[in-house]
Amino acid sequence: MPWSSRVGQIAPFRVMSLLETAQAREAAGHDVIHLEVGEPDFATPEPVVTAGQAALAAGHTRYTPAAGLPALREAIARHYAEHFATDIDPGRILVTPGASGALLLASQLLVESGDRVLMADPNYPCNRHFMALAGAEVDAVPVGLDSGWQLDAGLVDRHWRADTRLAMLATPSNPTGHMLDARQLAGVAETVAARGGELLVDEIYQGLCYDIAPLSVASITPNAFVVNSFSKYFGMTGWRLGWLLAPEAAVEPLTRLAQNVFLAASTPAQHAALAAFTPECREILEGQRRELGRRRDALLVALARLGLAPSLPPQGAFYLWLDISRYSRDSQVFCQRLLEEENVAITPGIDFAVTGGEGYVRIAFTTSIARLEEAVNRLERFLARQ
Repeated sequence: MPWSSRVGQIAPFRVMSLLETAQAREAAGHDVIHLEVGEPDFATPEPVVTAGQAALAAGHTRYTPAAGLPALREAIARHYAEHFATDIDPGRILVTPGASGALLLASQLLVESGDRVLMADPNYPCNRHFMALAGAEVDAVPVGLDSGWQLDAGLVDRHWRADTRLAMLATPSNPTGHMLDARQLAGVAETVAARGGELLVDEIYQGLCYDIAPLSVASITPNAFVVNSFSKYFGMTGWRLGWLLAPEAAVEPLTRLAQNVFLAASTPAQHAALAAFTPECREILEGQRRELGRRRDALLVALARLGLAPSLPPQGAFYLWLDISRYSRDSQVFCQRLLEEENVAITPGIDFAVTGGEGYVRIAFTTSIARLEEAVNRLERFLARQ
């Protein structure tokens, strides 16, 4: 039976197949070190879990409004005020089933068949795929050290076409962990506005920053669409909760979309997320951020011994984007062999980069320093045989 042509444009997310293989090896008794998926080994903070349990016990299991629990939208708005000195109307915030729900709403609102979308290459693959499902053509602009692994104003201006509708940024980015500063964000926002386009910014790793303070494009312009999530900084991956901050004029059509696409985000998860903004929870989350910073630094030192440490360390998120081209030009085979021979699971660069991903891999520093150092020892043995 022929399926929708749109589905044919969606490439598999190869890391999920690799994760399945790694888990099977683990079940067979192998000591696998998991550095492949973007999920740290921290549990959801206890205040959030307790609030979720209390919500269930209190019977908070019925639908919320499509745009989300009013108290949670207000809490998110306070978060912007407290940490980014930005006054946000809670009515501009839509709570969604994960950041994926926010991306779905944004893509359906902002683009249609024939439109073009600019984004950096490498990038999180689902960003491309959501736009493709909406019928848009993605112009994946190769980025590297010269632009700090980001899509800057110069690149946006150079690659904008007559039919370009949208530029999408991710800061900190997945897979490189690099960020745009306030000046750079403002430059992109001004360039997009001058072209009459829209700006969508993925900020789901916001808060997980190590060298510069977290920032939001919302403090620069009220016209950007901002995707965020409770998964990464707040440690609520499986709760599937995110949000979309939108310009005021876009709220009504986005709400209509939400009513029809997913009705509402999980009610118990929304009640649990209220506790994510408490001082008690913030202390836990900041401790986890500092630990991730220590892991990053330890991994950089260990990889430097092999000559593999990136020359521009990531400023945020929890990934390293490593150039392995002197060992392999097939990152998928490289990762498969590393898993089979040394039981270390990392992600092939072809998951993220349209161009050049064959010579890169992504490592997630989501486990303990001891395990990271053991992983590098195993990687050293593996490379010695290449």
